[in-house]
Amino acid sequence: MDIGLAKHLKLNQLRLISVIAEHGQISLAADEMAMTQPAASRMLSDIENTLGARLFTRHAKGMEPTLVGQSVARRAHNLLVELRDLSREVEELKEGGGGTTAIGAVTGAAVGFVIPAMHQLRAIAPKAEININVDTSDALVKDLIAGNNDFVLARIPKQYDANIFHVYPARTESVTLVARKDHPLAGQERISVHDLAHFEWVMQSHRAPIREAVEAAFMEESAELPVSIINSTSLLALMAILVSSNAIAPMAREVIDLLTSDLVDANLKALKLDRQIIMSPYYLLQMRDRQLSPLANQLKRLVLAELEQKPTKA
Repeated sequence: MDIGLAKHLKLNQLRLISVIAEHGQISLAADEMAMTQPAASRMLSDIENTLGARLFTRHAKGMEPTLVGQSVARRAHNLLVELRDLSREVEELKEGGGGTTAIGAVTGAAVGFVIPAMHQLRAIAPKAEININVDTSDALVKDLIAGNNDFVLARIPKQYDANIFHVYPARTESVTLVARKDHPLAGQERISVHDLAHFEWVMQSHRAPIREAVEAAFMEESAELPVSIINSTSLLALMAILVSSNAIAPMAREVIDLLTSDLVDANLKALKLDRQIIMSPYYLLQMRDRQLSPLANQLKRLVLAELEQKPTKA
């Protein structure tokens, strides 16, 4: 098989292209690779001469990849991630370990589907190292592209092309409003969004899907939007605020089911709202041009099975 010009590129050259594309500055790329800037410039020049094409254009603010540069940088990055994962798998197999996988998920998906799948994986691969990263969709997808997550359960941020992912349908999340058990509204059987605006709220910041869903519910009812809001993405901080005040917070259904269960009993109660609040759907996302390790692939199958078996709660 003829692989053409690619056979002339070395791994450190591929890494340089990937790092320049990531940082947009050859000086930052040189620092990351522990080499001088003149040496990095010479290496880039050698690469461009070998390929017979300009990979980056220089301008006042840094370096921007050309169309050829974008293609080479993308493939260089993916190749380096694959080689890193290959090295890791070989070492794990030599040592008789169970392998390593990293999965990212938004909070509701982590609680409802990832953790049950993880317990099943533990039963068949007890030595496996499983990393569960819970964050916003923006952060999860960024780490997926960087190779820090094998796959994620997240929404596709607007700045990314969905065609770079394998996309598996997952869930539309139902939002539950929660407060402490002795909150003034906790005993009411039917609560309208009009009853809620004057209370303090704890929510994620603007443009977070759960915040947008709550605000949309208020606007659909022509209700006054809450004005006293504490912005936080920390579940621990949110719980501390709720149990010590009359604040209200929106949570994914799976999260509040856990917090109000006998296992946790966090002194919280779901409010009986007279309408549903639904978030935009999230998906299981995997990079289209990246292979999963056997362990990661098994975890993905278990997560998908959990998603198929458990009915969506209203």
